Amino acid sequence: MPLKLNVGDVVELKKPHPCGGNHFTIMRSGMDFRIKCNQCGTQIWIGRPDLEKSVKKVMVKE
Repeated sequence: MPLKLNVGDVVELKKPHPCGGNHFTIMRSGMDFRIKCNQCGTQIWIGRPDLEKSVKKVMVKE
C-alpha cells in the first residue's frame, strides 16, 4: 500500500542531501514527486518507489 504523502508534508529521508540536510518538503505528488531541501532550497524530481524506500519519517503539515 502506498504511503499517504501530500503536497506540503515534510519528510525525513534516510540519506542526507549533499548540503547536509535530510528534511524535504513535498512540492508535487503523483507517480513522480518534486521535493525541496529545507536547508539549501534545491528541488529534486524522484519517482514514487524510490521516495517510499528512502522515507524515514513523515511530518504532516499543520
